[in-house]
Amino acid sequence: MASDPRVTRRTPTIHHVTNSTGDLDSEIGGVDSGRYTVHLPPTPDNQPMPMEIAMQAVGTEEQYVSNSMFTGGYNRVIRAHSKKMVDSDPAVMVAEGSFCEIPGCGSKMMTNRQGIDVFPCECGFRICKDCYTDAMATGDGFCLGCKEHFRGLDVSEMAPASQLRSSKSGRRLPVVESTELLMRSHSNEFDYTRYLYETNKCYGYGNAVWLNDGSSGSPDEIGSDRKLFPEKEWKPLTQRSSVPAGILSPYRLLILIRIVVLGFFLQWRISHPNEDAIWLWFISVICEIWFAFSWLLDQLPKLCPLNRAVDLDALHVKFERPSLSNPSGRSDLPGIDVFVSTADPEKEPPLVTANTILSILAAEYPVEKLACYVSDDGGALLTFEAMAEAASFSRIWIPFCRKHDIQPRNPESYFNLKRDPYKNKVRPDFVRDRRRVKREYDEFKVRVNGLSDSIRRRSDAFNTREEIKILKRWREDNSDEPMETLKIPKATWMADSTHWPGTWTVSAPEHSRGDHASIIQVMLDPPRDEPQNGTEGDGNSMDLSEVDIRLPMLVYVTREKRPGYDHNKKAGAMNALVRASAIMSNGPFILNLDCDHYIYNSQALREGICFMMDRDGERICYVQFPQRFEGIDPSDRYANHNTVFFDVNMRALDGLQGPVYVGTGCLFRRTALYGFEPPRLEDNPDFCSCCFPRLKKPATVASAPDVDPEDVQLREDDEMNIALIPKKFGNSSLLIESVRVAAIQGQPLADHPSVKYGRPPGALTVPREPLDPSTIAEAINVISCWYEDKTEWGQSVGWIYGSVTEDVVTGYRMHNRGWRSVYCVTKRDAFRGTAPINLTDRLHQVLRWATGSVEIFFSRNNALLGSPRLKFLQRIAYLNVGIYPFTSIFLIVYCFLPALSLFSNQFIVQTLNVTFLVYLLAITLTLCALAVLEIKWSGIELEEWWRNEQFWLIGGTSAHLAAVLQGLLKVIAGIEISFTLTSKSAGDDLDDEFADLYIFKWTSLMIPPLTIIFVNLIAIAYGVLRTVYSTDPEWSHLLGGVFFSFWVLAHLYPFAKGLMGRRGKTPTIVYVWSGLIAISISLLWVAISPPSQNSDIGGSFQFP
Repeated sequence: MASDPRVTRRTPTIHHVTNSTGDLDSEIGGVDSGRYTVHLPPTPDNQPMPMEIAMQAVGTEEQYVSNSMFTGGYNRVIRAHSKKMVDSDPAVMVAEGSFCEIPGCGSKMMTNRQGIDVFPCECGFRICKDCYTDAMATGDGFCLGCKEHFRGLDVSEMAPASQLRSSKSGRRLPVVESTELLMRSHSNEFDYTRYLYETNKCYGYGNAVWLNDGSSGSPDEIGSDRKLFPEKEWKPLTQRSSVPAGILSPYRLLILIRIVVLGFFLQWRISHPNEDAIWLWFISVICEIWFAFSWLLDQLPKLCPLNRAVDLDALHVKFERPSLSNPSGRSDLPGIDVFVSTADPEKEPPLVTANTILSILAAEYPVEKLACYVSDDGGALLTFEAMAEAASFSRIWIPFCRKHDIQPRNPESYFNLKRDPYKNKVRPDFVRDRRRVKREYDEFKVRVNGLSDSIRRRSDAFNTREEIKILKRWREDNSDEPMETLKIPKATWMADSTHWPGTWTVSAPEHSRGDHASIIQVMLDPPRDEPQNGTEGDGNSMDLSEVDIRLPMLVYVTREKRPGYDHNKKAGAMNALVRASAIMSNGPFILNLDCDHYIYNSQALREGICFMMDRDGERICYVQFPQRFEGIDPSDRYANHNTVFFDVNMRALDGLQGPVYVGTGCLFRRTALYGFEPPRLEDNPDFCSCCFPRLKKPATVASAPDVDPEDVQLREDDEMNIALIPKKFGNSSLLIESVRVAAIQGQPLADHPSVKYGRPPGALTVPREPLDPSTIAEAINVISCWYEDKTEWGQSVGWIYGSVTEDVVTGYRMHNRGWRSVYCVTKRDAFRGTAPINLTDRLHQVLRWATGSVEIFFSRNNALLGSPRLKFLQRIAYLNVGIYPFTSIFLIVYCFLPALSLFSNQFIVQTLNVTFLVYLLAITLTLCALAVLEIKWSGIELEEWWRNEQFWLIGGTSAHLAAVLQGLLKVIAGIEISFTLTSKSAGDDLDDEFADLYIFKWTSLMIPPLTIIFVNLIAIAYGVLRTVYSTDPEWSHLLGGVFFSFWVLAHLYPFAKGLMGRRGKTPTIVYVWSGLIAISISLLWVAISPPSQNSDIGGSFQFP
């Protein structure tokens, strides 16, 4: 594919820039053709190169990549700025020398007199002198690496490591042939034996060897006895269970009963109008019909709640335990790329982001399969240097977590736990290690929190020096130019005395938030494939002799921004990460997290991958985890935990086509993000998508003796589709090639008849290729501002553009193609984050969500326009997502109805007769019963349900109404909507954990609920006084009006409490505006319908 002449691409060229000058010193090279990497399991015919040789071969390039920051952009040269950022190679902490690979030995391997390692076999198998002597003494002398005889060693024949080249490299499978063999894994006709070896020798699966007749070889040979690798019992990785019938059946029955009751109630209300107040009756009936419709949309998707569980032991046995296909026990799990997005270090503190990064790097997942990408959409040097500090501190924090099994692995959260830190810790050195790490973390916090001042002082010093140089040159040149015309930019400087290529503190051309170059810096190199233990500690350091000290790859990414190009906010930043990660690591799965959401459960990645690797996992597009929050006030005044949504609605959607994507804490299948369709279950067993419709057909046609004309036509159609790939993904051949690889590597193991689209076991156990400068240059190329032009990025590929809630739209598109999603609720919270606990920020957050829903409703992403692959109840759920903000119109009107009833001395019904009260009682009781059953099967608490009901009315009468108005303005007038980031900083009161709860900022969103409160209070007072002093009091009307007014006020109580703050800090303008509006409405009503002037009312009382 890379050689297709129709695929054109720019050839990125890297220029080296030294720290002392900004000139271009030398051209390192360019990328003339793409690379296609196919990972094959080690076999007798495919032996990987020894680690020492491989590292020597690429050591220079790795050092170059790790010590360089790559920048570039549109019509700009890709530059590599050499700098020593972070010494991330853990090998410096490991004792030098190579060790014997014989299991259970661990001695140093043979060396010659010069101290150079000696290899008795050409395959490069490492063995010590004692083990070699024993192997030769038995008379067999077989190498355990390639199963061939050792050579008789002589001093003149000793092979030093620096000169060794495996002679077996010529027998490795060629790339093209390997690709065709991997493609055959998509069919049920796959020949695993041919895939592994492509040979006629008497080999079995894996590296274990036995003869065709079943007789064993030498008893001393590893693998000669098949009992060394017993047959693994196939076990599912996940289990699903429905809610107990004793709860679910009554729950469904109550839903049906309530639907029937609502139908009869609405029929009765329509047929019994209030002739005395027909306008009041009509308004109330319209609102009640909408409420019934809205409740139906919300309730129907809850008919099939589901619970899921995973088996981590089965995952370990299947992918990481030694077996016939994986004798070394290397991890066969697919790679995961973790995306962390941040945009403004002022509102998203770098320390919070750094703690999130540390929790990701310390996750319990194979180190070599994990990569973390930090997207800094603001291009701030503060974030860059904070990430460098985090990378440095990770060398201490991550080994400490692994050694002592620390939970959680966010240092800030761990050291602030309000429990005994020494509980269940049995290692005698835990106390000493913890104190040392705590001291290091305190110093780390001081450095990170002081970065802002450090950067400012540094930049001021360098700018002053530059100003002095320019002024000196001006005086020496005796220029006639006035000094005032000299424009000296206020640059932001890095620690190595160079300009920061991103956003400067004082904006300048090509250095502002919307105009800066793309930047990629590999903070931590890709780890080696073999575990590397640390050194024994002394009194001043930790003992890491039994701890793997490798670190996952960490990459800092800033995409290019230029004026005239739409950057598409967060969705555009995420798509840039998708492309860059595809070229650098190409993990088949992507986990995205907000910068304030850290990994609370170190096993969360394993639990999520269980669903992807289980039966039918190839049809799962993403695994959504519930959001859990810290720092919420105990009463959860504004329903920040949102447990009704995450534990009721999302769990219920899991029983349909899957939960919606909520923007963070989601594990994606990369190919689903690429716009592929899921594998078809019925008629086509081949991998299908709009780009690669049939991957098996060309190989089948080529090998067939008689070519069918229909097959030829299919092949021609495939070639036409391949020609359209650049239009879909862009013109990067490396990116296009990575798509196919990610699709194959993301498939479950083909170890069970029910797995129709699987990959062979052991295919992902070999080391991946190291990074080189040309790869980084291509990554710079794909995050340039121009790359998405005339492609389908943001339209059908990646995160979808055009909505402030790009997360919901992206998930909807996947479900619309027929994909399924899964909801993973772990026993220990998978992730935890922060949420705005003050009223103003909470309302603005809800406003953004609701505005996105309105945009969805008026776009082609409306569920009514969905494809037939979208299930009926799933369609209703997505329809409710787009409709729920419009409920605010009817809700606000209905909240004023009790006050209007009290002012007019009328009610929504003629009289409070028995029929109305029975209907009202039935509706209320069924609602309460449904709430109780939801609490039973979801596990939430009654208080959480009530808080959700309260904030539903608070948000519905404030943010949702504003969202409807903004959405209509955008659709009708084309007025774009902009939102600011929600601040994640703490309050000013450092002594109060919940200081933010009392922070109050005025917003116009508060006017409608405040008006409702004042109008209802005035109406209650007016109604009571009128009834008390009336000669003919109508107590039924008063009772109905007062009851419903108190119902409204009870829901708005948290809002009123939030206005009072801690010490009554509510701005005067709030009371002034609300009071004026309430009084105006009251006086207007009195003027329209004046009260009776009967002088007999209550003696001498007369309403003015």
